[in-house]
Parts: sequence; C-alpha cells; structure tokens
Amino acid sequence: MPYRQALALLATLFFMWGFITVINNTLLPHLRSVFDLSYTQATLIESAWFIAYFFASIPSAKLIERVGYRPALVIGLGIMAVGALLMIPAARIPSYPFTLVALFIIASGITLLQVAANPYVAVIGPPETSSSRLNLVQAFNSMGTTFAPLFGGWLILSRSTGGTSGADRVLTDAERLADARSVELPYLIVAVVLILLAFVIYRSRLPDLSRSDLALEAAERKQLSLWNHPNLIWGIPAIFIYLIAEIGVANLFINFVSQPEIGNLTHAEASNYLFLLWGGMMVGRFIGSFLMRAIEPGHVLAAAAALACAVMLVTVFSTGKTAMWALISVGLFHSIMFPTIFTLGIRGLGPLTEEASGLLVMAIAGGALVVVHGWLADRYGLQPSFLLTAACEVYVFWYALWGSRLKSERKA
Repeated sequence: MPYRQALALLATLFFMWGFITVINNTLLPHLRSVFDLSYTQATLIESAWFIAYFFASIPSAKLIERVGYRPALVIGLGIMAVGALLMIPAARIPSYPFTLVALFIIASGITLLQVAANPYVAVIGPPETSSSRLNLVQAFNSMGTTFAPLFGGWLILSRSTGGTSGADRVLTDAERLADARSVELPYLIVAVVLILLAFVIYRSRLPDLSRSDLALEAAERKQLSLWNHPNLIWGIPAIFIYLIAEIGVANLFINFVSQPEIGNLTHAEASNYLFLLWGGMMVGRFIGSFLMRAIEPGHVLAAAAALACAVMLVTVFSTGKTAMWALISVGLFHSIMFPTIFTLGIRGLGPLTEEASGLLVMAIAGGALVVVHGWLADRYGLQPSFLLTAACEVYVFWYALWGSRLKSERKA
C-alpha cells in the first residue's frame, strides 16, 4: 500500500479515538443526573479513562514489539469495540461501577493505538516530512473531538429527560432508568464502526517497519541516558499538568454553562457550545502550525499559555455570557499545547526518541487528576474550581520559556 493511502487510513484512527474520547464530555453530565453523582464522582469517570494510559502504555509497547504495528492496531480497535459493547449492559443494569470498567477498557484500546500509531505515522514516509504528517493526523484527531459533542448531544442528551431539562431538575427513578438506556444506541454505533475499521486494517497492506534500524537504535540507546535531557524531564510533567487543564475544562463545561447565572441552558443546548470549544482547538492547530514556520515553537506555546491563563481568570471572576465565552475561547489556546510540548520534549533525543515518546504518552494519565477539579467544585464551587486550570497554564508558560531548553542552550 502506498504510504499516502496508509496515512489516510491512519488518519481515520486518529479521528476515531478523538471522537470517542470527547463523547465522555457529554456522557459526564448525563451520568451525573442518572446516578445523582457529586462533581467528584462524575469526574472520576474521566479519571478511570486516563488511568488506563498509565497502566496500559508499557504493556502496549511490549505487545507491539511482539506482534508488530498492524496487528497491534487491529487488537486496539477490537479492545475498544468490546468496551463500547459493554456500555450496553452497563446502561441496562444500570451500574456506575460497570460503566467505569467499560470506559477503562475503551481507553486501554486507545492507549494501544496511541503508542502504535504515533511512531508509525512518523516513519512510513519521507523523514523530512514526518512533522507535517503528524500535524495532519492530529488535525483529524481534532476533527473527531469537534464533531463528538454534536453526536453525543443529539443521541444522548437530546433523547434524555436530564439532558433536556433545566440544571436544577431532579429526576425520578423511572426517568433515571430511561435516561440510562439512551447511551445504548450511540455506543452500539461506535462499536460497529470500530469493528469495520479493524477489519479494513486487517485486510490492508500497511507498509512494514525496518527491524534492522530498530536494532541499531537499541544498541545506541544502551550508551545514552534520558536524564541528560532536561527538556524531556520537565516535559513529562508539562504533559501531565496540561491534561489536567484540558480535561477539567471539557468535562465540567456543560455543567458550568448550564448554570442559570452563566448561560442558563439545558445540557443538550450546552453540548452545541462544547462543539465550539473543540472546534477552536482544531482551528488553533492550523493557526499554530502556520505561526511556527516563522516563530520559535516555545514562544508560540508561551503566548498560548499566557492567553489561556488570562481567559480562565475571566471565567472565574465574571458572570453570564462573558464567563461562558471566556471558557469557550480557552480551546483556541489549548490547541497547540499537547503537540508542541510533545515536540519540544523529544527534541535532540536521537535514538532515545522512541523511549521518550512512550514516557510522554504515559503522562497523558494526568487527565485522571481531573477528579481533583471535581473535588474543588464540590468544596468551593464550580466557578472558583477553574483557578486550578489557570495554575496549570502557569507551569506550561514556564516550560515553554525555560523548561524546554536543551542542555546545550542552558550552558549558552
């Protein structure tokens, strides 16, 4: 298969895992009303999702080493499909713990895709265009995150009593049971699409990677140390901390803008504005890619972090539409953070790049600490809890200007 066709197929994978990840943003307020959860319990849903990145990253790398990249992609899609199908009995029971297990399984499949697809995209074509290819598939990932809220709003929130009622509506037991089952159809659709995609990849002839090059790098790695690269050492917590900010905003967005003093919307109406949050991330990645042709990536990242911190302070200390649009705008500034931190983190690592990439992927587990954001919302209020997001932006700003410097640049 020519590498352009392979790239198109892999872009579909990036789209799907972005899409499925962001369905959680509509699932969280839905399950909060179904199970009558606190914010802490609701954000634990996302924590279960991102804990999978911590536990599944190393086993995923071992599996890829044993079976190869193409079979690993098929297995990852299969694991995701199993998790999606388990959401159906979880909804029929309905069971909050069963739901957490199903989501953990889906996220484990996505982790396998992340560990396999990112380096695969980088090596299947000419080395000089590897960055371009990675940016392209990341744009498809953002496209998936952009459309997911519309899908979730239409098939989950708009078909449920909790999703079409006011923010203060308390559901009866019968309404909770009916609302729980509204997730069956969307996850059945997702499972069917995943199975079809797994079959297409299984039947495809994706190009194989050269194992001789991998063996050469393995020999070189024995003489090198990751600890000699401060841009990686500080980059791992940068990814971890950034994920707390991104996931906290996305998962509490619908609950926040639905409040009478902010947007006064139903959850179904609020999901349409969540579409704008993720759409801003897609647009921001294209803008950031253009700006980085002329401006140092670290400087672009620093500007984005400063602006993100500013709009989060507006979100906390204002009310009404001003606070709502400030929170929506943070998606534009968050857009470049993950890929830029990732790029700065592996800069100058040579044969250590693959190992460093695995550690940065594992740092995505930072999204699990969104439960801290939920705890702050329960204890101090939903609006003040976004000060945590502003604090996360401060660390990203520091990393952009100082933490991301190479060892040689520090001596200079």
